[in-house]
Amino acid sequence: MKILKRYKAIALITTSLLFTACAHEDQPTESQLDFSQKNKTELDKWIDTGFLDPYNIKVYYEWNQNLVDNTRYLFPPTIDKVKPALEVVKKIWIDSYTTIGGANFVKKIAPREFVLVGGMNLNTNGTRTLGLAEGGQRVTLFQVDYLNKKSRPDVTEFIHTIQHEYVHILNQTKPFDEQAWAKLTPSGYTTSWYVEEIEDSRELGFITSYARLNIYEDFAETASVILTSSKAEYAAILASITDPVGKANIQKKEAIVVQYYKDAFNMDFYALRDEAQKNTDAVIAN
Repeated sequence: MKILKRYKAIALITTSLLFTACAHEDQPTESQLDFSQKNKTELDKWIDTGFLDPYNIKVYYEWNQNLVDNTRYLFPPTIDKVKPALEVVKKIWIDSYTTIGGANFVKKIAPREFVLVGGMNLNTNGTRTLGLAEGGQRVTLFQVDYLNKKSRPDVTEFIHTIQHEYVHILNQTKPFDEQAWAKLTPSGYTTSWYVEEIEDSRELGFITSYARLNIYEDFAETASVILTSSKAEYAAILASITDPVGKANIQKKEAIVVQYYKDAFNMDFYALRDEAQKNTDAVIAN
């Protein structure tokens, strides 16, 4: 028994030495990981000054496959398109909410990441996804390369995406009256909203066809369409509706939106609309 124990001890020592030797063989003397930080460009510094430092919003414009859907044909924005797109975001969205909601409003409630994509995000049903809001923390904006700051339709479509997604973030912070909303046009919602003409949808009490997907998209579309329209443009939309019930339901939804901003954030929604329009004019003029 003693001999066996001795052999076992020798074996254990030999094994231990073997493991020790293996542990030190072929080990790199320096780390193979790259911890170096890239030198910031003037664009990076501008983004830090306008978004990261004051609002804690990180902007990703260089390609990162972990931030996009790799099953779609997507590509990063052209570098010279990044700043103009962000100037639209800053002037019309951030500055408008800051002026009407207060200096700390966007600092407290905002997506913490913007991901910019150069091209279109096409869907199999023939529609385009203009933007995505993920968990209230990240907003992805598509078609950056196609934005023309001198074109009102281009700017309106682009900022509509941000306004729409931000309304979702506000709703996650403080929900709107879902029961009151759901009672207005319950039979008009459909997953096939994309085959509906916008004129027909408005006759049924929806500001856009996409608003017919569900009550949450309906609320966001109602708010964002008003925010991206002048008072006269929105009045023209209402005037174009011939069905009195449809028109009345859109106006009832408008009233819920206005009251929501007042009750949830003590904000004058119409003042926000006017400020956004003023800032839109400024963007297009420059």
